[in-house]
Amino acid sequence: MTLIRKPLTLSAKPPGQISKPMFKLGIISDTHGLVNETALAVRLLRGHDVQTIIHCGDIGGDAVVKAFQGIETHFVWGNMDGESEHMQRAIEETGNHLHGWFGSMERAGKRIAFLHGHQTDRLEQDASSGHWDLLCYGHTHVAAWQTQGLTIMLNPGAFKRVFRPTIAIVTLPDLTVERFDVYVPQ
Repeated sequence: MTLIRKPLTLSAKPPGQISKPMFKLGIISDTHGLVNETALAVRLLRGHDVQTIIHCGDIGGDAVVKAFQGIETHFVWGNMDGESEHMQRAIEETGNHLHGWFGSMERAGKRIAFLHGHQTDRLEQDASSGHWDLLCYGHTHVAAWQTQGLTIMLNPGAFKRVFRPTIAIVTLPDLTVERFDVYVPQ
């Protein structure tokens, strides 16, 4: 049995704002080939009715990609992935999307960008551009949530070199962020 704890919920929604229909976006990063942990995380995201997942890189192999079968997922490369043709093929075979080193999309009227974050100049440039409502990144293996101007910067955490894997769910259009620990049976 996988136990789940939600230790952090943050909202960028101004008080008194009327809610619109919600869209749930799952954010995951730095899975580093840990297939079982990734499968648990994807199951958790499905259980919370996430409609789309963003993977911020350091995927770690084809087997991890297969855990995202059947749910719309957008991947970017991480510094440990290189530009693997095998992973690219696996992503295409699952019907998902690879954006190279930088991805962007619009969901529920919010502009979202995602990258791995190892190119710190690029990360800072995108964060300070004012172009994005949400900027998702990984690389540091540290879960973080902060604002820079009007942009929310979100690192969901990692699966390797951490006490416990973490992921995040962002509810749009309110930009409510929830971080979840992924409990892995020992």
